[in-house]
Amino acid sequence: MSKIPFTGKSQQARQQQQQRVVSSDPLQPAEAYNPEHPLLEDPDALAVRLAESEDFVRRNKNILLGLLAVVVLAVAGGFGYYMWRGSQDTKAQASLFQAVNYWEADSLNKALKGDGRNLGLEKVASEYSGTDAANLANFYAGAASLKKGEFKKAIDYLEDFSSNDYLVQARAYALLGDAHLELNQAKEAADFYNKAANHNANEFFSPGYLMKEATAREAAKDYAGAITAYDKILTDYASAAEVTEAKEYKARAEALSGK
Repeated sequence: MSKIPFTGKSQQARQQQQQRVVSSDPLQPAEAYNPEHPLLEDPDALAVRLAESEDFVRRNKNILLGLLAVVVLAVAGGFGYYMWRGSQDTKAQASLFQAVNYWEADSLNKALKGDGRNLGLEKVASEYSGTDAANLANFYAGAASLKKGEFKKAIDYLEDFSSNDYLVQARAYALLGDAHLELNQAKEAADFYNKAANHNANEFFSPGYLMKEATAREAAKDYAGAITAYDKILTDYASAAEVTEAKEYKARAEALSGK
């Protein structure tokens, strides 16, 4: 007798199918169970699932439409805000351009207050808050206020400024140090000089900021802190122009500290 080939209709195949559809859940009908793709294997189960989905959509139509409307409005609102902010920044940049020209010419009042036709730095910073131009206006307004001797205003403007540019941000920290030092807040000044020196530290500007930090710490009678700042110049920036002064002032700070 020849062997019966292994097909889906063979007894062996039927036995394997029966083994394959046995569920581990005794309440689950064996013929409706498929551990891999139950819905694909059972058209009735798929029809039930689709009917349930349609019923869910029908019962919750208003909620689903509301959620869709919220998503659409959020996307439209975000795009609208992006376009509006871009137009605001364009207007602010135009006003900032003239104000910076006055700032560079040392016409500080016109730079800060405007000239009657063009907005000054103060208005650009307040009326276009949140734009890149307003952020930069805070920096220039802080520097101008510092020059005018308005140190608290300078601090307010400079603290509202932030930048990814490592030179400008470091400069802002240093100006904050200058403003605090003018207000006899030597410790606060020293801390800002330290931030300036260590913000993307480099051989061109960091030694000068460290010298300012050391001087401020001496003013605060923190001689150990001053010595640390001088030492950093000597060890990390040995070829800097500030090295000679750092050696001299370090000796003085050591003498004052009793070392």
